[in-house]
This record gives sequence, structure tokens and C-alpha cells, in this order.
Amino acid sequence: MKTLRPFLAALGLLAFIFTGCEKANIDVDTTSADGSATGEVSGVWAKGSTQVIKGDIIIPAGKSLTIEEGVTVLMDTLAKPEIIVKGNLYSLGTAQNPVRFTVNEFYKTDAKRFGKLWGGILASPTCQELVLDHTILEYGGNTTSDASTSVKQGLYKAVAGENLPALWFANVNGKLIVTNSVFRNFQEDCTYIEGGKIIFANNVFYTTGLTGGEAMNFKSGCVADVAYNLIYSTNTNALKLSNSGDRTPQAYIVAYNNTMVNTGWRRPTAKGGSVWVESTVRAELYNNLFLNTRFGVKRDTKKPEDSRSIFKNNWYYGYDQTTVNQFQPSSDVIGGVNDVISKVAGDNDPKLVNYPLNTPTNTSTFNTAWDFHLQAGSPALTKGITTFTRNHANGIIANGVSYASPAPSAYVGAFGTK
Repeated sequence: MKTLRPFLAALGLLAFIFTGCEKANIDVDTTSADGSATGEVSGVWAKGSTQVIKGDIIIPAGKSLTIEEGVTVLMDTLAKPEIIVKGNLYSLGTAQNPVRFTVNEFYKTDAKRFGKLWGGILASPTCQELVLDHTILEYGGNTTSDASTSVKQGLYKAVAGENLPALWFANVNGKLIVTNSVFRNFQEDCTYIEGGKIIFANNVFYTTGLTGGEAMNFKSGCVADVAYNLIYSTNTNALKLSNSGDRTPQAYIVAYNNTMVNTGWRRPTAKGGSVWVESTVRAELYNNLFLNTRFGVKRDTKKPEDSRSIFKNNWYYGYDQTTVNQFQPSSDVIGGVNDVISKVAGDNDPKLVNYPLNTPTNTSTFNTAWDFHLQAGSPALTKGITTFTRNHANGIIANGVSYASPAPSAYVGAFGTK
């Protein structure tokens, strides 16, 4: 019996080690090196590291995950992971070293240009703060099944058969900051936001939405400033602004100095267009550039916007007559005060630095060499307004940092002169 005791003790030690290793694979705090993760994660993913996500990961309530600059978050295309945020997520890239949520280069083919190779970032109502700064999200938007973690946990729409957005946020008391980031190659919606104090600024959206989907989709509970974003050829709208969902507070969105190009043409239905407003949303739109978009600002005539909504100093350009005709104010197309809009194709050329104005409107191909800045002497440089009030001019504090919505500019669109 005495000789068996060391052997049994050794077995117990091995069992403990095995269990510990298994636990480490599930609950990962990567602080200084490359790693892989599935299950619960928190802590820090260190600057420049590569984190291979082999299955759904969950940031537990009360914990945070900070992703430092230059981190590559590499998704397993067989597992097609979802990122569930119950705690806080801070993705903090820089202009030189962005954070990337992506897949192996091998999978970035034209056949997969609309992604579906992983899920999305899904922030539950317990998520207090989520920051995406200088972050690239691409090739996601997988379709849910009964086995999806999001469906099992009642998140997003909680049913099988839904194409996930790149980002879902659902805490009316939470804080959401998305700045200097890129959303591309997603199956449907880029974002679907159901509440919070929100800033979306200086972002780029392109090659998104195979058969539907908006760049930014806001519902009741959202108080947001949306500024200096470039939205190119979304399948449906650049912005869908709605107070649906019966959450408090009422959705109140101030969208200004955005550039929208070729949006809505790949979904030729009533809703396809540039900005859609409905269901008593309180919306204010200023200084936005609508460039060859399908329709101008369009309302749901059966469920219109709040009567306090304001539309001013927006600029419309259409290369052909079909586009220009659909800009004209009517019962469902909203004309604003001091809008620059013509009835003649080719009028109101904003004089961009480098973008062919006759680019086909039904293409989703984006050329990163295009430059949407205004030329010196552009008539759009002085047509903006700066006297309106933003929701978050005094800043939203997240992760100890104050993020203020940027001040409006006197020019129209997201970019002035270089």
C-alpha cells in the first residue's frame, strides 16, 4: 500500500495539471505574447500580438478585455466565432498600427467578399463600455443557427437564420465609442445599435451587404452623434434611424458632416437609399454630402419621424437624371432648409480631389486610392452650418478617457481640403 501512495499522488498531480491546462485554454488572459482563445477571456492582449480565436469567446460581466495597438485577432473560419461582450471591450489601435478582427489572407477571395467567415461583436445589455478606436473589422456576418452562443443566450435577435452584424450594442445606459475604424466585407448590417450614449466618428464603411443591410442602424434608447464618416455603396441605407423597440430614452441622432456615396442601389426597394427615418425618431441632419445615392433622406410615411427633427445644409449631387429625380422633395423624400439640390443631372459638382463621379452605382468595389477631400475652391467648402448642438460635445468618459463628438465644420461632407 505504501508503494501505491506515491503513484496515486502522481496521478492526482497529473490530473490537476491537466485540468489546469484545460482551464487555461478556456479562460485566457494574454498579457505579453501571441495566444489562442475560446471560452471566457479578459485582461490584455498585448501590442503587436496575434490572437487566434478558435471558438466563441465571452468577456464576462464585471471584467474587461483591452486590445492594444497592432493586435491581429484572427478568426477560425471553420468555427466562425462570435465575440460576446458581457463586460467591457476596449480595442485601442493607432493610425499606424490598427487592431484587426480578420481572417487568414487565404480566405479573402472575391467569392467571400461579403464575409460570413466569423460572427460579430455582440455586446449584451450588461456591457457598460465598448470602445473601437483605429480598429478594422472585416469578413464577418455569419448566419446564426440553433447552436449559436448568441441564440442560446438570447442575444441580438436570438433566432437561427439571422446574419450577424459586425457590431451589436444593447445597453441603454452603456457607452459606445467607434472612431477612426473600418467596417468592410460583411454580409448584412455593419452595426445594429439598441441603446446607449454613442459616438460614431471618422469611420469608413464599404463592401457591405449582399442582399440587405445598413452601415449604421440605430433603434430606440440611442442618443448618438454621427460625424465625419464615409459610407460607400451600402446595400441599403447609410443610416437607418428609428425609434422602434419601445426603449427609453427616445432615439435622438445628430448626424453631420458625413459623405455618402452610391448607397442603396443594390437593393432596389422603397427603403433602399441614403438615410431612412421612421417611428418617431428624433433626427437632425446637417452638412451631409449625398453623392449619387439612391434617394435623399427618406421617411416612412406611415410611421414618420418626430416633428422636432431638423434637416439643414445638406448637399446633393447626381451624375444622371434618374438619381437627380429621386432627390426631389416629396411626401416621402425630405427636403431641408438651405439644402443644395438641383433638378439637372451633373449640377452641384462638389469638386472632389480624386473620385470618378460616373463610377457605376451598382458596384460594391472600393478603391482605397480614391480621395474624397474637396478641392481648393470647391463650392461645398462654405455651405455647412456650425451653430447646432451635438449630444456629446462635452464628452463621454469610457475607460477613463473623455471622448467628445467632433465639432462641426463649415464645409459639407466628411472631408475638407487637405
